[in-house]
Amino acid sequence: MQVLRRIRFTAVMAVAALFVSAGSAMAVPAFAVQTNKACQACHVGGFGPQLTPYGREFKLHGYTERANDAFTLPFSAMAVASYVNTQKNQAEPPAEHFSTNNNAAVDQVSLFLAGGLGSHFGGFVQTTYDGVARAWTWDNLDLRAVTVTHVKDKEVVLGLSFNNSPSVQDAWNTLPAWGFPFTSSALAPSPSASPLFVGGLAQETLGLTAYTWIDSTYYLELGGYWSPGASTLHRLGADPLDPGDIDGIAPYGRLAYQRTLADGKVEVGVFGMRTDLHPGRDRDSGAIDRYTDLGLDASYQKARDNGDVIAVDARYLHERQALNATCILAATPGGDCTGTHLQDLRLDASYYWRDKIGATVGLFDTWGPANPDLFPDNRTFKPESSGVTLQLDATPWGGGKSPLGPRFNMRVGVQYTIYERFNGASKNFDGAGANASDNNTLRIFAWAAY
Repeated sequence: MQVLRRIRFTAVMAVAALFVSAGSAMAVPAFAVQTNKACQACHVGGFGPQLTPYGREFKLHGYTERANDAFTLPFSAMAVASYVNTQKNQAEPPAEHFSTNNNAAVDQVSLFLAGGLGSHFGGFVQTTYDGVARAWTWDNLDLRAVTVTHVKDKEVVLGLSFNNSPSVQDAWNTLPAWGFPFTSSALAPSPSASPLFVGGLAQETLGLTAYTWIDSTYYLELGGYWSPGASTLHRLGADPLDPGDIDGIAPYGRLAYQRTLADGKVEVGVFGMRTDLHPGRDRDSGAIDRYTDLGLDASYQKARDNGDVIAVDARYLHERQALNATCILAATPGGDCTGTHLQDLRLDASYYWRDKIGATVGLFDTWGPANPDLFPDNRTFKPESSGVTLQLDATPWGGGKSPLGPRFNMRVGVQYTIYERFNGASKNFDGAGANASDNNTLRIFAWAAY
């Protein structure tokens, strides 16, 4: 198995290197310049990552659409900075070099190689400096090979995606990789329990999926994910021990249906993944943790005649967990952690005025049974956390005409997160007197791209 992993990783890294070298040789442009369209053509509110119907088509067609063959640079950069205040001081500083409250930081600085290569290949490679951890790491990766055919006058897109995070390749903003909130800070408090599928495998895996997009209506995707070697992840800036090493291949599937309804686009879908994991890359016990994720999602988006946009996204996820390896490592073999589950519900609704001023309300709820083996620090031993995130933002140049040229765009905004429950309770959730509302968080952010 180790030899097979090395062969797979060497092969896919060669493909990535080919894309990079070919891109520099053939002048692959960044997406906005490549299509010669303003950011609002692809993104709701004139700024990423929430995609419009056109933006989804661009992504599913492999990022290959272009306005002309003129040379443009295939590089982009992005930076996010923010100020974070919690209702009460956190028990400990959220990171080294920061205080227990009122923290300001450059959350991240990212560099991109992004564009299409001919009519069949495209994608993006992102690397990021984490301003909180003060370290570079690889970030999102999505390289595609596509072809387009027709069956009975219906367009059929056939594609492959090589990526490093389950759902980063998805074209709707319902799944975890591109879900609301679209920007956040590691300096803000966050609940201790979350399904593995919700970001737990991001930048810790490599995957290859095949998909078809039929008549801009039916979407089907199947594939699998595996773990690169520990030394490889370490060199890429990721933690090879968290969450652990996938045993073999983790299968992934996605089905979605999209149609026009009330002059907007409505989508409903299902998705699933099964992951057998060796936590901490421990294989000595011979046991595995098994995560079975099944979910439903739906979205609706409508552009009004006056240019305003309404967008609604929803997701429900049920994750069944059989954590035999975790029980053994915790010296509780046969304990309550061998069979449990988490459920996760997300719903957000946005209204953007003229693609410049936006307001979003996002509801979140994670719950599951009480479990003293898994949640010993929660007074109730429950994983429950719920609340609402409110965001107001402005994007002055989403339609173009920035004073710094067509490549520059910027969003500024304010978020406020209100916790109804945190780590199992509304009151005294830790047994030491802390309330869920103590973690209510105000965040002011600036997000620029060039």
